[in-house]
Amino acid sequence: MIENSNSNNIEKDEFKVNTEDSGYEDLITKLKEIKSTIALLKKTIFK
Repeated sequence: MIENSNSNNIEKDEFKVNTEDSGYEDLITKLKEIKSTIALLKKTIFK
């Protein structure tokens, strides 16, 4: 019974880490999009 409980806790922890990693990856993707948009705006403004 204790082994089963420990197994469940490990799975929950791994899921939490995977969810956090996914959140960071989404954030990095959004930041890259923002960076590209800013670069394009700078080119447009300073033509």
